[in-house]
Amino acid sequence: MILRIDRLGVELPPPSTPDPDGAAAVQELMGGKFGELSTLMNYTFQSFNFRYRQGARPFYDLIANIAAEEYGHVELVAATINTMLTGASIDDVKHGAYKQHYLFGGKGALPADSHGKPWNGSYVHSSGDLVEDLTHNFFLETGARSGKLRVYEMVDHEAARALTGYLLVRGGVHQVAYARALERLTGADMMKLFPSPRIPTEKIPECQPHIEQGLHLKLYRFSPNDYREIVAVFNGPHPETGEELEVVDEPPQGYAPNDLPPQDDVFAPDYAPEEIAEIAAKLRKSAGLPDKVTGIVANNGGADAKGRVKAKI
Repeated sequence: MILRIDRLGVELPPPSTPDPDGAAAVQELMGGKFGELSTLMNYTFQSFNFRYRQGARPFYDLIANIAAEEYGHVELVAATINTMLTGASIDDVKHGAYKQHYLFGGKGALPADSHGKPWNGSYVHSSGDLVEDLTHNFFLETGARSGKLRVYEMVDHEAARALTGYLLVRGGVHQVAYARALERLTGADMMKLFPSPRIPTEKIPECQPHIEQGLHLKLYRFSPNDYREIVAVFNGPHPETGEELEVVDEPPQGYAPNDLPPQDDVFAPDYAPEEIAEIAAKLRKSAGLPDKVTGIVANNGGADAKGRVKAKI
């Protein structure tokens, strides 16, 4: 079962100047071959199909747990795209190449790449062979990090930069995790054999705050009681910095998402959103809920000045 926490992995800025072309580029990080949907579904199906779990528990725990983090990365990419589309005018994109966001997306993210091609299951590799799947995962993370850097260079919108800075660091952790798993199984040092991509994250401004927090060293455990044997694999010095790797026994502290405003021109969430709000208020009152909405978003005073909140399991 999946336990969902209504937070984002990184703090995103509120909507500012719309950037529909940039949002189309960020779609590659969603539904491209090396996008977050691919990392999520590869590790998810590998964990679903994993045989002899008790005999190979540390490796199963690693794959299953990273899959849980990837779910959050999919949401983070979607939140970034939605932020960049907020306030965009349909007139501004009539002659643009990426019309899907408006024609059937409601100015929202889609499970598709930067050309509008839908993500598909042929991107999933789940062979059942542990070494083969771990090797595939290592190179999947390699391609994913290269893609993030290209989007970083192509799109200068502050939301896209916040996204890619964070994902470059976290993707590096996953790449190290799969390399370390293969080293434990086969003796092959993947980071020495295939030192790619060569991304100096410490020189990227949007990566630096996450490195200062040690996020390049930490693998979070996304379960109250399970996946405890990750520590048998994810340990020792970081292959690039020599710092000690760490398994954190809880999910990361999250950031409240921005509550994006209605976009009436695409009927999101309706042509008259205030009517929905009135209905929701009546339903909440009849259910005995408090007058104040219980959910937390960054722009309603529900979080502290930095928008950061602690998620409890």
